[in-house]
Amino acid sequence: MRFNGLDLNLLVALDALLKERSISRAAERLFLSQPAMSNSLARLRDYFNDPLLESSGRRMTLTPRGESLVGPVREVLMRIESTVAAQPTFNPATESRLFTLLVSDFTTTVLIPALVERVYREAPHIRLELKAQQENPASLIDRGDTDLLIVPSQYISEEHPSQPIFEEQYVCVTWEGNTRIRDQLTFDDYMSVGHIAGQYSGSRMPAFDSWFLERFDVKRRVEVTASTLAVLHRMVIGTDRIATVHRRLVERDIGSLPIRVWQPPMQIPKLIQMMQWHKHRTNDLALTWLRECIAEVGRMI
Repeated sequence: MRFNGLDLNLLVALDALLKERSISRAAERLFLSQPAMSNSLARLRDYFNDPLLESSGRRMTLTPRGESLVGPVREVLMRIESTVAAQPTFNPATESRLFTLLVSDFTTTVLIPALVERVYREAPHIRLELKAQQENPASLIDRGDTDLLIVPSQYISEEHPSQPIFEEQYVCVTWEGNTRIRDQLTFDDYMSVGHIAGQYSGSRMPAFDSWFLERFDVKRRVEVTASTLAVLHRMVIGTDRIATVHRRLVERDIGSLPIRVWQPPMQIPKLIQMMQWHKHRTNDLALTWLRECIAEVGRMI
């Protein structure tokens, strides 16, 4: 099929080239030979009268024209997928499909095990690929590079539909042998001791600190940062430090670890965990089923 002289089959090649910024990687992505992909790029360059990709040392970079095509080309292909390729029926017992989910280690710890069990029971041929969070996660939804994004509400894009899964509260954790905090946890205690904090991928500031700084106009003394949220409460053991963590991550270890759990000495807004998907996939029956599974699991955890 052609549109104004453009073979629409080339849009798939163009999308891969714009994303990978490499002829060889784009060829691998579409299971084509490198000469075939080079030929597609030559035809695209001729059509747009622009190089689209240019060599820059050992890398290839997009020209301004190439940059301007990234979003529109992805949008067109997403629309085609949602209207033409979408299946009219879905039977979870027989469906074979791979879903990609972008999740944090917090979500992986508290939600995913129950979800995996549920999916296996109802749809044994469905596969799940869990990818780690990254900076600007909503961009993966825009590009269609993930089926579902599971993040706190403040990271949700307004451009795509979303749905709450569950709410979470924060607690403070210290070692039971902490010499600085014994009978109660005051705000002065909280500020006087060192902190162990998680740091999201791509962020320069530990998680929760931007809110704390905005609310109290002071900084916590963060002495240990880690790219994980799931084990921060374990790192306080043997120290006089404190960790502010998600309640569900601590509950399973109460009684088995030498830790004490405190209510925070200030009011911390609840975390609202959300899932988000691309607007063109709202009517995808298989994805709708998976969203319903996640919502039900979220109500039970």
